Amino acid sequence: MDFDFALILVVLTFIAALGWFYDRLALAGARKERIAAATKQTGGTLPESALEQLNKENGLIDLCRSLFPVLFVVLILRSFVVEPFQIPSGSMKPTLKIGDFILVNKWHYGFRLPVIGTNVLPMNKPQRGDVAVFKYPQEPSVNYIKRVVGLPGDRIRYQNKTLFVNGEAQAQTLLAQLPPKRPRVLLVEEQLGEVSHQIYRDVGQARIAAEWVVPEGHYFMVGDNRDNSNDSRFWGFVPDELLVGKAFAVWMHWQDFFTLPEFGDVRAIH
Repeated sequence: MDFDFALILVVLTFIAALGWFYDRLALAGARKERIAAATKQTGGTLPESALEQLNKENGLIDLCRSLFPVLFVVLILRSFVVEPFQIPSGSMKPTLKIGDFILVNKWHYGFRLPVIGTNVLPMNKPQRGDVAVFKYPQEPSVNYIKRVVGLPGDRIRYQNKTLFVNGEAQAQTLLAQLPPKRPRVLLVEEQLGEVSHQIYRDVGQARIAAEWVVPEGHYFMVGDNRDNSNDSRFWGFVPDELLVGKAFAVWMHWQDFFTLPEFGDVRAIH
């Protein structure tokens, strides 16, 4: 089952906020009166343990009072600044490996409201070559990461494992055959507009040859592992409102639960 963590975080923050405000508006005064009365009875300063006891409310209110500031900060940072993601598949190899933990700039494409994704303060537009996280159009609770290939109005053609953008083939240079003796995969450097990056191409016949025109307000996304990526070539375009942010760094690699996290491959994403 896929969980909408953003929605869960918003709901939890809202519940904690209700408890926090109720405590501030309705209960804080009563606590002060209790402490003042107890201090008057003892004729001096109360021990810290007594103050803690007098400051206590029921468990739910205390939990809300403690969690709300933390949840609020996490919500703001995650919604508008930076959000971490884990790479679950190999569709972006060799740029990103399975188990890479990446950071995504949430405000690069504008400030978007949590859950609904409305862009309340537009900033940069996606550029050809960006590595972007977005909500999968066919199941918006799932996040995908691909490379921006087509911008609004572009004519994209994919033929003989080569991308054509507005009729111009994007140059490819062979870097290596993997493995060298009986290659199954080719490591290729692709020049996508002004962005140079590496891709994988399987040795074998191309699975698809087609052409698309990107509608206004939409983007065409393709994985760097060209023959092993479920992307716009198969399910269509990504509307602007489903954009999450621009991936900019790998900060950790953790292959699986039974291995130790690795921090030796921290790098920028291009």
